Amino acid sequence: MKGFTHLDERGRAHMVDVTQKEVTLREATARGTILMQRETFKRIFTGGIEKGDVLGVAKIAGIMGAKRTAELIPMCHPLNITGVKIAFLPVEDEHKIEIEAKVRIKGQTGVEMEALVAVATAALTIYDMCKAVDRGMMISDIHLVEKKGGKSGHFEWGER
Repeated sequence: MKGFTHLDERGRAHMVDVTQKEVTLREATARGTILMQRETFKRIFTGGIEKGDVLGVAKIAGIMGAKRTAELIPMCHPLNITGVKIAFLPVEDEHKIEIEAKVRIKGQTGVEMEALVAVATAALTIYDMCKAVDRGMMISDIHLVEKKGGKSGHFEWGER
């Protein structure tokens, strides 16, 4: 197991200095799931939620979450992200929505945290917009699916 990069020689937290790192294309994909009652699922896809277009708002929230990750996670670098895509993959028979975020940048550090925060923010937005009809929704399985670029190279889920 590699050392923790956010700890200095004395074990104190610090922001990693990426000044000398090469600017390269970096990409990260994350996924997560929100499980709900069957009726809630139906209402999301038929426009039956009073707050409006649940997935449209959740997509915007996910993008905003990715862009503001450095404000939420203390040691993350503020990044000039070049692309964020949010996709919703409905699984009707299980009344759940899988959420996928893909984030890209040409930069000196990766965008894994931004992809993870995008998924979490989109899921939380779905919860917020639907909680009046279903407080028992469950957000789960948020994880990094793939990471490309940078010194550490390529990662795919399952290579743990």
